[in-house]
Amino acid sequence: MLSVNVGAASPRRGKPTPTGIGKVPVEQIAVADPGPRRRGPDGEGFSGVIGDFIGSGRHHGGADQAVYAVSREELDHWARELGRDLPHGMFGENLTTLGLDVDASEYGDVWTVGEAVLRVSAPRVPCATFALRMGEKGWVKRFADRGRAGTYLAVVRPGTIRPGDDIAVERSGSGLRITSLLRAWMGDPAEMRAALTNEDLDAESRGHFTRALARRG
Repeated sequence: MLSVNVGAASPRRGKPTPTGIGKVPVEQIAVADPGPRRRGPDGEGFSGVIGDFIGSGRHHGGADQAVYAVSREELDHWARELGRDLPHGMFGENLTTLGLDVDASEYGDVWTVGEAVLRVSAPRVPCATFALRMGEKGWVKRFADRGRAGTYLAVVRPGTIRPGDDIAVERSGSGLRITSLLRAWMGDPAEMRAALTNEDLDAESRGHFTRALARRG
């Protein structure tokens, strides 16, 4: 683990609600299952990282989006592409890894990190708030087309995670690559159909893909 990152509430340009996408490195984080996705009194979400702010509980947070991980290698790729420095936490990630191919993860893979146990649970789907943070033209499409967006993780066992902690990965064998699920969530009908044939697919994705394909006829 290279860096652990937490975001405080900050203003979002042109929007009345704040965002927590601006993550910054801290000495350690504590993770725990935040429960189902839901909205707090001001519409905020619930993160699996204690003290981490999530502005939109409608689209973010909850058990299947408890913790977000991105590899430092992927940040470095985009730093070269964009010609600018991208510090740890720039993509809104809680975990910045080094030496681990995060984007080779499959749904259900289990990570043991420090005191915590995490499970690969969902792809990160880029959104307008992310585009505003990056300030790059056509960012959502560029990022999605690259197809290496990191992964969300659910918290299986709560605990503390620190920079320098080893990451032990137990493969699930599900065959559901997180990169394939991202393409499905971005609207690729072939990937949606392929995902629906896998019995390990989670209920939210199954419902979303089924409805999307039905709309296409």
